[in-house]
Amino acid sequence: MKLFRRLGIDLGTANTRIWEAGVGVVLQEPSVVAIGVDDRRVLAVGSEAKKMLGKTPEYIEVIRPMKDGVIADYEVTEAMIKQILRQVMGQFWLIGPEVMVCVPAGVTQVEQKAVLDATLAAGARKAYLIDKPLAAAIGAKIPVSEPYGNMIVDIGGGATEAAVIALGGVVTHQTVRLGGNRLDEIIMENIKKKYNVIIGEQTAELIKIKIGSATKLKRPESMEVNGRDSVSGLPKAVSIDSEIVYEWIRPILDGIIEIIRRTLEITPPELVADIFDRGMVISGGTSQLRNLNMLLTREIGVSAHLVSEPQLSVIKGTGVALENMDSYWRAIR
Repeated sequence: MKLFRRLGIDLGTANTRIWEAGVGVVLQEPSVVAIGVDDRRVLAVGSEAKKMLGKTPEYIEVIRPMKDGVIADYEVTEAMIKQILRQVMGQFWLIGPEVMVCVPAGVTQVEQKAVLDATLAAGARKAYLIDKPLAAAIGAKIPVSEPYGNMIVDIGGGATEAAVIALGGVVTHQTVRLGGNRLDEIIMENIKKKYNVIIGEQTAELIKIKIGSATKLKRPESMEVNGRDSVSGLPKAVSIDSEIVYEWIRPILDGIIEIIRRTLEITPPELVADIFDRGMVISGGTSQLRNLNMLLTREIGVSAHLVSEPQLSVIKGTGVALENMDSYWRAIR
């Protein structure tokens, strides 16, 4: 049994992941918490809580405590971190773990303090922060310490971060609070508007995964969706095709394209030249949207490469930085 344990945490809007030094990824859970409305007691965390979405009685509330990549509900976030630390550490421990948490590059001092305070209050002995784009770049095996520019675009559940990395740090970055959750919301809103059918988050996510695409498909696909008629209140099934889903989600994708352009506009010319030669790397769970790399390559004019296991890039990079703090000390707060 290890006396001192070191953990890296990717505290994402959609999912939370934990890396243990010397072991690897030891936990992956949705960033969802179910609590009692009256006593605010935590009833379920992660997958068990996500199963309750849209199905709870009035005395249970299901919350996503992270919004747009930052803490939206401090108390519930602290409870969630405490619960997932227990899952990794066991029910009881004498010495709290040393924890590194990745945060968006553009977070304010107040938001940074909220993450550190919540982590320490949950039982960590020490807590550090690392910028999420840098962690994603490290996890994607980009040589971040070299004196040339690399672009990483991390597209998560709550936000998209575009950053240029050189000499071991973030040179320029831009963030837009658009990601996989907003794609789900836009699908829900448009199905209600067009078909008078109300669907839940999990159904919208399934539509995005199965027939969603960042470009028009040569052979359109369709799927049947079950929901509730917003007029009669009765169950209703409708058929949704990929072409209309593409039209719904394209404005969100345009927002992601714009943030990449804005990042390049404020990047020194020498680094832009490097990026043109090397291309950009995309990571994050939402980067797996079908044909997204093709869309970005076409619109930006720079080849976009999807990393392997993009949903794990950030936590892998956080783990590498945690295990090699002497090499990355300048980037750690």
